[in-house]
Amino acid sequence: MTNEVAVRRDFLRNAFSGIGALAFGDLLANDVCSAVGAPDSSVPGKQHLPRRAKHCIFLFMQGGVSQVDSFDYKPELNRIHGQPLPRIPNISGELQGRLSFPHVAVGSPFEFQQHGESGLWFSNLYPHLCQHADSLAFVRGIRTDNQNHGPSTLHVTTGSQFPGSPSVGSWVSYGLGSSNRNMPGYVVIQDPRGAPVNGAAVWANGYLPASYQGTLLRSTGTPILNLRRPGGITPAQQRREFDALASLNRQHSQLRADDTELTARLEAYELAFRMQTEAPGLVSLTGETRATQQMYGLDDAATAGFGRQCLLARRLVESGVRYTLLVHGVQIGPHSWDDHGDVQGGMIRHSREVDQPVAALLEDLQTRGLLEETLVVWASEMGRTPFRNGAMGKKPGREHNSWNLVMWMAGGDVKGGASVGETDEFSLRSVDEGIHIRDVHATVLNLMGLDDDRLRFQHAGRMRQLTDIGGDVLHDIIS
Repeated sequence: MTNEVAVRRDFLRNAFSGIGALAFGDLLANDVCSAVGAPDSSVPGKQHLPRRAKHCIFLFMQGGVSQVDSFDYKPELNRIHGQPLPRIPNISGELQGRLSFPHVAVGSPFEFQQHGESGLWFSNLYPHLCQHADSLAFVRGIRTDNQNHGPSTLHVTTGSQFPGSPSVGSWVSYGLGSSNRNMPGYVVIQDPRGAPVNGAAVWANGYLPASYQGTLLRSTGTPILNLRRPGGITPAQQRREFDALASLNRQHSQLRADDTELTARLEAYELAFRMQTEAPGLVSLTGETRATQQMYGLDDAATAGFGRQCLLARRLVESGVRYTLLVHGVQIGPHSWDDHGDVQGGMIRHSREVDQPVAALLEDLQTRGLLEETLVVWASEMGRTPFRNGAMGKKPGREHNSWNLVMWMAGGDVKGGASVGETDEFSLRSVDEGIHIRDVHATVLNLMGLDDDRLRFQHAGRMRQLTDIGGDVLHDIIS
């Protein structure tokens, strides 16, 4: 071992204090050397297309939102409530299996009304969101390739039902970089009650360089674990430690000019140092007026959790964060949207928690002139069946269905009040071949000014992209 290496190792162990223990792997393991020609994540990139959106807020509802009880009005389903569905041709896969067993149609217990000049349908579970009908564009009858939670969650959030692919936010960050050098370009705020199915895989960087992984921001307390400066260490002392370490590393790297990993790791530490000043202020809501906090529902126990997530998302947009993922729902249980039993009670609880906060986010962004430069996306991993297997029971629920996911978008160049895609009269499946989730992903990228066919990365011997084999942009919802 050379004297230089020994000095560096001792310095890291004894003088670097708590900074060496920073726990956000996306900042510490920035393996830029794995990408030939990969862009610098800290530098804003250029859009392929002229689009207004500079930021994206992706609202992910874990568990499978029942579209037939929220945004997909099907009066025919109520007419046959309690009866088996009529025979429907060309049904295959797991859906066919479910229909081959005894089942009964479950009509929606909620009233639907049309709203806005667009006349879009909303159930009465969304009294706040429906006021923004003319700002939303709906995509109906979306297909994924799997109707189990794990694979389908990955499919919607990463473009693949198999682990190891980059998330949508990672692709956006890869294409556009960050517009704030003091914050990560991609931030995640999960449900304060726990993590979603697949955990961090939902916001992972996959085979993209690690700097494009989402950084988990806690909505209360220390925003990023191990980011707090150790006690007894002043900013000036810490700055001197960084400078001394940088000097030693420059000497080390002069003999290894073609190895960029060390440089990338140093840049990650520098970002961590800058975040120590900016990140804590972002999660502090003391500067927000009481009226704003009430608008988001922070004064109500039912809405406070997601309300805080949505308010923080607006603050992250203001700080220049490129992509924010908000997750509502925990694994598979009472705090997820997976209502196999008592869909009425479940939908009342879940929708109550998110309706006011989401509407407040749209209103707040609009009032501050930020909605035109922010794409807001609502998604879940699947839709639900219009029936339940077995007898009706006192509190019927709904099964999984990968043929009828309903999503909506707002902001940027989204054509408010528009709708694309269609489900059949029972909301069992999409009409014709439907819209594949890859088409939705291509549309999200397009609305962010990115061309799916040009946003590629070489991995495992071929050029990879978010949509894998390519997606068709849904131009009918783009203005």
